[in-house]
Amino acid sequence: MDQLRKFARYLTPYRWRMIAGVSFILFSLAFGLLVPYFVGKAVDDLSIEITWEKIIYYPLVILGVNLASGIFLFLQRRILINASRHIEFDMRQDFYAALVDQPLEYFQRTRVGDLMARATNDLAAVRQIVGPMILYSFQAIFAFAIVLPILLNISVKLTLLILIPMPLVSLTVKILGEQIHKRFEKIQEFFSDITARAQENLTGVRVVRAYAQEDSEIEQFQVLNREYAARNLQLVKFAAAMRPLLFFFIGLGFVIIVAVGVPMAASGEITAGEFTSFILYLQRMIWYLIALGYVVNLYQRGTASLKRFNVVLNAEPSIKDTAEARPQSSIKGEIEFRDLTFAYNGTPVLDGITLRIEQGRTVAFVGKTGSGKSTLVSLVPRLLDAPDGTILIDGIPVRRYPLEQLRKSIGFVPQETFLFSDTLAENIAMGVERGDTGGQRRGDAGKSGFAQATVDQSLSASPRHKFPASKISVEKASDVAGLTSDIQAFPQKYEQLVGERGITLSGGQKQRTAIARA
Repeated sequence: MDQLRKFARYLTPYRWRMIAGVSFILFSLAFGLLVPYFVGKAVDDLSIEITWEKIIYYPLVILGVNLASGIFLFLQRRILINASRHIEFDMRQDFYAALVDQPLEYFQRTRVGDLMARATNDLAAVRQIVGPMILYSFQAIFAFAIVLPILLNISVKLTLLILIPMPLVSLTVKILGEQIHKRFEKIQEFFSDITARAQENLTGVRVVRAYAQEDSEIEQFQVLNREYAARNLQLVKFAAAMRPLLFFFIGLGFVIIVAVGVPMAASGEITAGEFTSFILYLQRMIWYLIALGYVVNLYQRGTASLKRFNVVLNAEPSIKDTAEARPQSSIKGEIEFRDLTFAYNGTPVLDGITLRIEQGRTVAFVGKTGSGKSTLVSLVPRLLDAPDGTILIDGIPVRRYPLEQLRKSIGFVPQETFLFSDTLAENIAMGVERGDTGGQRRGDAGKSGFAQATVDQSLSASPRHKFPASKISVEKASDVAGLTSDIQAFPQKYEQLVGERGITLSGGQKQRTAIARA
């Protein structure tokens, strides 16, 4: 229930849509449940006297109430399913925002494939709670609330007989529901494993081919795939068993009703029309009982996935703006390390580093592999977090700068070159201030105002960036990085797609693109 309480905040913005959708459920049921009433009335009325007026009247009335019920059925589904899609959108946005806020260490301990599974498969299961589950739940609740008094009014005896198999129905739903929840949770976890494996192999396709490991990787993936299929088949056994069992127990009640009700109708205790209406109402209740089993299935799957989804959403970023962070008017670029000590999971990497780098100076860090060179550089833009007061820029501890200003003021070329599956222009534009025409780099932020200029539409069309970078600034960055001649050789020039992680570029071209971006 705690998971659902947290989930409720996503429903709040759409509460009026949900209320309207639920209201239309009630209207649809009200009209739909008039059908058994008019059928029963027609049976009794026509058994007395058959006239053309009655033959025309009852079919038209039944057709009319069915039409009204169908209209409200369409409206309820349109509104509730539409709302569920909007909620899915909001949740996916929050999920992505939560991931973007996480520091590097989070992704070092969390597999990308696992995150992808939570963002797709788990979120799809959660959406079922809002759409189909709410739809069928309220249909069942309203149906029982309306039909039960009608059945009692027709015959108390027959209505009480319906309740005989109900304990078996409840027990079936409870036992199978628990099994579905437990197995679906494990299936989702295993789906994360199989997604992670596929993602790693597709990302490392060059390595796989270089070592001729295609057959081996296919075989290993097949093992995972078979296990995933086997677990799903186990789940299917329980999910598939629910409906037949419910049908059987409810059908048992139906047999009892027929066995007792037919003699009652024959003896005149109830009319033939009333018995017909009772049977038709009972059929409606059977459908909603079956739907209730489907609701339990959706609920167990949805809550299992919601739990996995919330693990990511509730993860508190370890690196974020501090309470003391204030935007600075300008950043000159003097960097100072004061007795800096840093460790990974208790293992010391840097110990007592004290160094001052004046503005404009060029410094190279050299040392053996694993000596902490990359770590030292990563601490400056707070990709990793150093102890407070051990790293200063312009005499101000880096924690006193807002993260956005700090990182925008630093040109950073990572040791491992990563390019997005986009055009060359968009990859370079990520590191260029939007709207700049003079090729101003991020490291120059604060030295002068940004000139406004007409931007190249091809650079502003991509959804990757919030603000467009000018064509001139992108071209100048390419020229500085020595990339221009390579770009001119491409058929699409700056609009050349680089492929996944820049797979269509050579190693040198990828590195120079990363330098241009910085």
